[in-house]
Amino acid sequence: MQLSCFKAYDIRGKLLEQLDESVAYRIGRAFAEYLQAKTVVVGGDVRLTSAPLKLALSAGLIDGGAAVQDLGMTGTEEIYFATKHLGVDGGIEVTASHNPIDYNGMKLVKAGSKPISGDTGLFAIQALAERYADELVVERLAAFCEKPVDAHAFIAGESTVSVEKLLASQRYQQISVLQAYVKHMLSYVKLANFTPLKLVVNAGNGAAGQALDAIEAALIKQQIPIEFIKVHHQPDGSFPNGIPNPLLPESRADTANAVKASGAHMGIAWDGDFDRCFLFDEHGDFVEGYYIVGLLAKAFLSKDPGAKIIYDPRVYWNTEDIVRQAGGIPIKSKTGHAFIKERMRADDAVYGGEMSAHHYFRDFAYCDSGMIPWLLVAELICTSGKPLSMLVKERIAAFPSSGEINRTLADPDAAIKTILEKYQASAEFVDYTDGIGLEFGTWRFNLRKSNTEPVIRLNVESRADIPLMEAKTQELLALLQ
Repeated sequence: MQLSCFKAYDIRGKLLEQLDESVAYRIGRAFAEYLQAKTVVVGGDVRLTSAPLKLALSAGLIDGGAAVQDLGMTGTEEIYFATKHLGVDGGIEVTASHNPIDYNGMKLVKAGSKPISGDTGLFAIQALAERYADELVVERLAAFCEKPVDAHAFIAGESTVSVEKLLASQRYQQISVLQAYVKHMLSYVKLANFTPLKLVVNAGNGAAGQALDAIEAALIKQQIPIEFIKVHHQPDGSFPNGIPNPLLPESRADTANAVKASGAHMGIAWDGDFDRCFLFDEHGDFVEGYYIVGLLAKAFLSKDPGAKIIYDPRVYWNTEDIVRQAGGIPIKSKTGHAFIKERMRADDAVYGGEMSAHHYFRDFAYCDSGMIPWLLVAELICTSGKPLSMLVKERIAAFPSSGEINRTLADPDAAIKTILEKYQASAEFVDYTDGIGLEFGTWRFNLRKSNTEPVIRLNVESRADIPLMEAKTQELLALLQ
């Protein structure tokens, strides 16, 4: 059986066509056998099919020789935390993050929360999963079921695999590490630094709400004066307010409007599995993730002078400038969580950030978190006495950027070649870290293609010249038509 749900960095597939309970069983069994895992921790986001997939995955893990510790509904970073905190051999989060509602997937890590990608074992797991005979999978999956596999029930969120039969195997238990996770999250800030704050928080009906409630309870217990105004807070796998993906401009209005209506100091919105958070200033204006990278780099360097900071090559002049001014060492890495994490481990970097709102932390097993960033920025607002708009205003003026612009093209490779031929001769520097990056003294751009679809991604920035940045952006887009 060929499994097309295996991608370069994770597992993602259309429900029933590429991913169902039998595929989840195969993945679990192959994961356990490949890692020779004794114990694996699992969790799932709020999608209706996440719980059924997680239970079938657990059955496969058990048949592969592993004991399973099930955290229930979680965000991806809770799996990252638990894998290291519990000292287990691996972790799997069932999630499709911001993909369409008819998709689901999985993110896999091994001991120490080290990522498993195509270069580090994911395709070997795929090969193992594809070798199991269909008859074996049907027979073994049935051993954990009370009822026959039913596609309609699965899509509706009903599990074929029985929790009672998993428990009867004595190799499955349901646990919680939520309180330990909250304690770790709050260790990144000094709670005594917090002055009264009002924050709009939009979980997008995803998994962030439950984790945020636990953080809020801890703050209340310690009498920290933060008021949360909650938008689309309750987990709901049918996503009545749309798939949470604040990277899309059309997904930001509810958060922005709530900030304006409440007079909040800041707005925070997450994607479905909350490994990314997006910030809005006190006016309800969206703050590009690029400038948050600079803020967090500066915050870490104030506590750890001379530390190394990792950043992605799409836009970076602002980050490099801040890091060098603060006495740190800026290091460029290829875009993507597997590359960033690998580079952070190699260089022992204290922090890494991508403009796409992924933020990585050395003390969080070099993994990305959607909770740590807003805590750090909230603390910075309190200690600086400045609103978020003021904290980023000067940096936006110094290094204005276009934001990432996507264009669907029939032949992305030909488009990149055309652009390179036009601009290369006059460029002061050409960078091939990820796609092509060309610098011209007062402006630069990065052009890269998607690994999974016929899309080109363009980013342009300048040195303190918004009209130049805008003109060059339009010039490049016209050539890409």
